Amino acid sequence: MLIKNDIIRRKEFIFCYAIFIANGMLALSIGSLLPFLRDTYSLDYAFCGLIVSLHSVGNLLAGFISGTLPLLIGKKKSILLFESFFPISVLLMLSGSRPLLVFAFLATGLARGATSNYCNVKINSIATGMAWALNCLHACFAVGAFLFPLILMLFTGTNSEHWIYACWFLAILGVITCILYYLIPEDEGQKDNKSEVGTQREDAFGFFREPLFYICTSTLFFYLCAESGVIGWMITYFKDTGLLNPNLSQITASILWVMILAGRLMVAWLSTNHKKENLLPVMGIGIVVFFLVLITSKTTSPIIIGIMGFGFSMAGIYATTVSFAGELIKKYSLAWSFILTTASFGSIIMPAIVGMVAKNFGISVGLSTIAVALFIDMICIMKLVMFVRKTSRD
Repeated sequence: MLIKNDIIRRKEFIFCYAIFIANGMLALSIGSLLPFLRDTYSLDYAFCGLIVSLHSVGNLLAGFISGTLPLLIGKKKSILLFESFFPISVLLMLSGSRPLLVFAFLATGLARGATSNYCNVKINSIATGMAWALNCLHACFAVGAFLFPLILMLFTGTNSEHWIYACWFLAILGVITCILYYLIPEDEGQKDNKSEVGTQREDAFGFFREPLFYICTSTLFFYLCAESGVIGWMITYFKDTGLLNPNLSQITASILWVMILAGRLMVAWLSTNHKKENLLPVMGIGIVVFFLVLITSKTTSPIIIGIMGFGFSMAGIYATTVSFAGELIKKYSLAWSFILTTASFGSIIMPAIVGMVAKNFGISVGLSTIAVALFIDMICIMKLVMFVRKTSRD
């Protein structure tokens, strides 16, 4: 029985990690394919901002629906339903129809969010308390995010119209992930515990009285504003301004994710030897400084330096901020849901703002609006660190 269980666990690990690589590719396809969609279908900046935001809307909705739908139809059917949106959505991008593009980008978010929820829960259930397991899972996401721009560049190297082959590649990959989900062993002996529903403590909403809740939520909100804005618009910015050639513009996304991966590993290592109160302000200052380098530079070398520094600096902000709220989340069972939901609106709002500003004033001004979110985020980070230091002394 022990050997059988080990085989099942190993299969679950392998399949979830493989699926998360594909999920990273799907996530990066949003920003990478956007310039080709805009050129092919003559889309304006405002509409592009809308559909990028809809991806984030789908990602947010999936977090709610994928948590409740399994109670009605089961985990396996639920995740297969959501994952079917993966191949369908990328094929709909070939239609050129604006209503279908709207649905396609919403559907990519639904598929991405459901996968994130399923795989995180699955890995945590088979390796409870083992941080390396979840770190490896998210490293797989970064690998997929790093690879897709390179794959897209291979397809479009000689002819930009060949971006459609990248869509077919993603569609095939989506079908493969559906098959992997089908093959993942069902959890045995684990049933949804409905008896816990309605047993919340009377002070379940007590986190609304905690200043830490508002500081952490604000920090994450403006961080996600910047993250989604940069990831969604960076390639379009370089391509439309002509600062970088199209192929190099695609590579910038890979460079960004390599640095994010390196930054996550570095922060994980430094956290064992240094206080996180000292690390977070450095990251907060870093994202502002390097983003300013990125948007003010006109030659290749400083632009690349800006991208590398920005990716490295932003890598540990989310996880470190969440760790500050750890006791709050533990004390109030609903705190994390409210923090995550509220903060996620940042990733929905910012791409649309960039698109609207770009439509009226140009893509350079549009992307520059992200600097405002980054500056506010830096202030929130400083406020968070000062609050934690003050409360620890008290």
